[in-house]
Amino acid sequence: MSTESAAAENESEDRPDTDPAAAASAEAEPVSEAGAEGASAEAGSAGTGDTEAATGAGDTEALAGSADGAEENGRGAEAASDAMAEPDETDADGADDETDAEVPEAAAEDGAAKTAEVSEAEAELEAQREFQERIAERKAAKEGPIDAGTKLSGTAADLLAAVRAVESGEKPVAVPVLARPEPEPRQGAAAASPAEPVRRPQASGRSGPDPEAVASVRAVLVEGGAPESLAGAAAAALGEGASDELRADPWQLLRVGGVRPEQADGFARALLGAECGPDDERRGRAVTVWLLEQAADAGHTALDLPVLADALGKRGVPDPEEAVQSAVAEGDALIFHDPLEDAPAPAPAAEAEDGEEEEEPERPVRVLVGLERYALAEESLADGLARLLNAAPKDEGSATAGFEEAAAAARGTTAELIRAIAAHRLVLHTGGEAARAEPVAAAAAAGELGLRVCVATHGADGRRRAAELLGPDAPESATATVAGLLAQTEGPGLDRDGAFALDLLVVLDAPQLDVGDAAMLVELLADGTCLVLGGDPGTLWSAGPGRVFADVAAAEICPRIASRTPNSGPIGELVSGIGIGELNQVEAPGKEVVIVPVRDPAEAIHRTVQLVADSVPRAIGVPAEQTQVITPGHGGAAGTRALNVALKERLNPGPGQFGGFDPGDRVVYVTGRGRVRPGVIVGADAEGLHLECDGAPVLVPKEQVEQGAVRHGWAVTGHQAVGIRWPAAVVVLPGDATQALSRPWVYTAFGRGERHLSVVHGADAALPRAVAEIPAKPRTTRLRDLVRAQVPGA
Repeated sequence: MSTESAAAENESEDRPDTDPAAAASAEAEPVSEAGAEGASAEAGSAGTGDTEAATGAGDTEALAGSADGAEENGRGAEAASDAMAEPDETDADGADDETDAEVPEAAAEDGAAKTAEVSEAEAELEAQREFQERIAERKAAKEGPIDAGTKLSGTAADLLAAVRAVESGEKPVAVPVLARPEPEPRQGAAAASPAEPVRRPQASGRSGPDPEAVASVRAVLVEGGAPESLAGAAAAALGEGASDELRADPWQLLRVGGVRPEQADGFARALLGAECGPDDERRGRAVTVWLLEQAADAGHTALDLPVLADALGKRGVPDPEEAVQSAVAEGDALIFHDPLEDAPAPAPAAEAEDGEEEEEPERPVRVLVGLERYALAEESLADGLARLLNAAPKDEGSATAGFEEAAAAARGTTAELIRAIAAHRLVLHTGGEAARAEPVAAAAAAGELGLRVCVATHGADGRRRAAELLGPDAPESATATVAGLLAQTEGPGLDRDGAFALDLLVVLDAPQLDVGDAAMLVELLADGTCLVLGGDPGTLWSAGPGRVFADVAAAEICPRIASRTPNSGPIGELVSGIGIGELNQVEAPGKEVVIVPVRDPAEAIHRTVQLVADSVPRAIGVPAEQTQVITPGHGGAAGTRALNVALKERLNPGPGQFGGFDPGDRVVYVTGRGRVRPGVIVGADAEGLHLECDGAPVLVPKEQVEQGAVRHGWAVTGHQAVGIRWPAAVVVLPGDATQALSRPWVYTAFGRGERHLSVVHGADAALPRAVAEIPAKPRTTRLRDLVRAQVPGA
């Protein structure tokens, strides 16, 4: 790895080693990665924070105006209470205090195309609603009473009769051993039903809160001194009767992204007056839910009760346990008692003198608290995985013989993967960027055998690369993004039974699956379907809660095929070393890897612009529009905001005629938690911004633009770059962002360039230290134990 700059041809100043700057102490943006980039700048200057908080704090900060913190991988917390309240990275979906300008109502050319696709986020929300209804019905069915066995039949009725016989002292009737009924055999593509797969109909318009409801909420916000700009988000978050709910319980304002407890305290004080106090049950319940939401943003699906109680105490809740119980009683949270895996087994019960056994000692448990929706999603995912694994064994016959022939024709771990798919319903595949070709090749082999296959990826770029690997003859439905598959706008659609019309689903970028998306995917798989989860365990984890890929691997419930295909070239060699904690020098004769030392953030910005606009195009042959800048966070002296301002000024200067954007600006469109679509501004009109993303027109509604769903995209954060590759990448490591660095972050960022990587290096010793000593932060999840409990022999 050479320590020279392609830009050094024109400048020959000495670049002495620099000491790392002090870690940034600015508070992280308070908004979760939930898709809306927070309140507008108007929210940053208006009123809830003018009054003293009910907790006795001083003036509260503006609703979305806290300083930006750098991104930190994993966003889990070593001190979990701090991480819940101060997530280190808002990344793709955090607050943006620079997006309050309105889009002109008539700024696009006459006759502009209005065929842009319906919002991906809206379609996914609809899918999530359907999923929540399913698991709610399942939960109700499990918990509902059964009157004297009247609803039982078959084996269940026989079992009940046997139990009653034992209770009455009679000889029980013999009951056959329970066996899972074999699912009906799935037909291959050749024998598939002629009926077309079911697809979700495209919505004709945009959904959103009722204007009258928004107006009612706005009136309550104004009365409480909160910014009017939060009305739409509050109405959407609280649903029907939002204004009445806010008036009755002002702390429900905490359900709006970007609002903090001290700000909600000021709002409550203005509405309730003397009734408002830190010991209010409503406050304790709302702060409990808020802390659990913050934990979910940090990746946790649940929190240890002592950790949550400690965090509540720091937020001025006088009785944390009572607050937790109140949240549980209202159905906002659930409590779990999970056995401690490392605890010693209790001693066997001793026999008492009278011959009766004493009560067995209780096994130590871990008390966890989690939001209901994540708890249900995690349990549903465990149920679904167990259902796949416990399905009838695959039949021996022509299909197996075909797989064996395909495996014999393949090489290395691709052959192992094909054989595993032939024999199992769930398979894991791990490997680097070069190894992605293996599960795609296995899917292609299954398709040639007549099976219905689909390869799903995290984003559109991954889908494009998967389609290239499958070849031009593969149908369009053979690839999809995870979001498009769930929204049923991409992929094979559903069969008549409401399951994906698939025999094999391969999910690449599986480490990016959060527990909600994974649960919905598995819920829509028929019993006979094979699921392959593939990905690189060294990359950043999902932006949403959970660590699905790692938990399934740790549960050891299925075959795990580790690829032996190495990443090639100097960049591949560098990234492979980082994956095992080593930052090695690599030979880069073609300037594939270049290090550019800098002394301060101002120089980092200057060098970055020079590399993108001049040096990389001239020395490497990659134009500026194909070069991506990646930096740890949005804020700071050399974060995405500052870099994008400088890059726009050099590459596409303009007045920002469309709410800060000009035609030709590179942007990223936040379509969901942790998911972005790179694009280019085409124009704007009364409906919103018109983009071109992946060659297709996309309309971003005006309301989403005002909430910060579109950012300039010459520079992005590490999480925004996950799942995407560019011909060239420039990774900026300013000295004020060293706390954000970790091995997964560096591994992910350095691996985004296909042909060239420049590192603008101001982090000094913090970079090798992060690679060697800072792994991903742990996340508190329950999936591993849940699925182990349901799979025999796990």
